[in-house]
Amino acid sequence: MAIEVKNITFSYPGSLATAVENVSMTIEKGERVAIIGQNGAGKSTTVKLMNNIYKPSKGTILVDGIDTKERTTAQIAPHVGYVFQNPNDQIFNDDVVKEIEYVLRYRKLPEEEIRKRREEAIDVTGIRPYVEMHPFDIPLPIRKFLTIAVVVAVSPDYVILDEPTAGQDLWGCAQLKTVMDYLQQKGKAVLTISHDMEYVAENFDRVIVMAHKNVIADGEKRDILYRMDTLREAHVKPPLSAQIAQAVGIRDKILNLKELSAAIL
Repeated sequence: MAIEVKNITFSYPGSLATAVENVSMTIEKGERVAIIGQNGAGKSTTVKLMNNIYKPSKGTILVDGIDTKERTTAQIAPHVGYVFQNPNDQIFNDDVVKEIEYVLRYRKLPEEEIRKRREEAIDVTGIRPYVEMHPFDIPLPIRKFLTIAVVVAVSPDYVILDEPTAGQDLWGCAQLKTVMDYLQQKGKAVLTISHDMEYVAENFDRVIVMAHKNVIADGEKRDILYRMDTLREAHVKPPLSAQIAQAVGIRDKILNLKELSAAIL
């Protein structure tokens, strides 16, 4: 089972220009995939089409065989969860617990199941110290984890994280890894849009590069993040450790500081 994106093209209402053109990719359950590229490459539009926030002008998106054109956004949301870059765009309750439980109660799950999912989502996202606070009194980086907790509680098979490291400190980045490990252990796919190449190199196995409103490369991270011509075309720099390794003449495909230290020693 997978999300299958087949030759999609999309234009925003009222615009003659296309946002994505003839894009194809497949995201399978259990994968950790990063989409990289400069602003305007079509990354956010593509994942919002997967979540059915938008519907393609041309082409088809199948979520576990379901054509998104035949479903509402609410019908696709239980399958594909989307965490916005700005948590303020997603939060609408005045209580943390109500925010996490809202979709679960809408779906009329049993009380014990709601409690179980809520508590697990709170723990895995690390937000327990903030559950008594008003959501908009929680610091913005932590507020992002509240929106992640909502998606974790719903438990879709595909989870999309839009620029999750933006504004995060070391604790936040470590907590993101905890969340992604948890999701992968449950067989979920994690798909991210990110400009943070260190985060991509450390946490994702497959990298998709977008430029010119289309996919220009797709493959294993150690291959993709060393295709310098492709990265230049996408206006993306490789991870810092890769840049240093190349500068000092190390031929191995280094992707993090631990590997760099070992190669130097």
